[in-house]
Amino acid sequence: MKLTEKQIEVLEILENNSARIPVEDIAKMAELSKAETETILDKLEEMKVLVRFNSVIDWSKVDGHEGVTAMIDVKVAPKRGVGFDEVAQRIYRFKEVRSVYLMSGAYDLSVIIEGRSMNEVARFVSEKLSTLDSVLSTTTHFILKKYKHDGTIFEQNEDDKRIVVSP
Repeated sequence: MKLTEKQIEVLEILENNSARIPVEDIAKMAELSKAETETILDKLEEMKVLVRFNSVIDWSKVDGHEGVTAMIDVKVAPKRGVGFDEVAQRIYRFKEVRSVYLMSGAYDLSVIIEGRSMNEVARFVSEKLSTLDSVLSTTTHFILKKYKHDGTIFEQNEDDKRIVVSP
């Protein structure tokens, strides 16, 4: 769906301020009136683009903002005295990186990144991530579709609504 520049700007403000911020503050940041901002927020909720107020946004529904999310498994040679921390810090400073986790298992770090295209993600891995000292190998997994994220179900069909999950 096509959104206006101001609708996208409001979504970006919410996404970058993980808790719901006052409408007045959003209005000031987007240079809108409070009424215009409330109308935009109501419309975005109605369109299910603004999914919940801790700013989980389904960018796949916004034309031109589809992007690509990848999970990258990284094998690292830890350094004496600092372990994995030094390389993890170098990785999380890249603007593309959304999350970095120390993992157990075959790989040491799990890195989640976002890019505009698969090609952009591939360039990040080959030119930035894999060239870091201590990085021994990487395995990239592209997210094809989000069904549930941070406890929020993105698309529910009628059959899903009838399923009862017990704790």
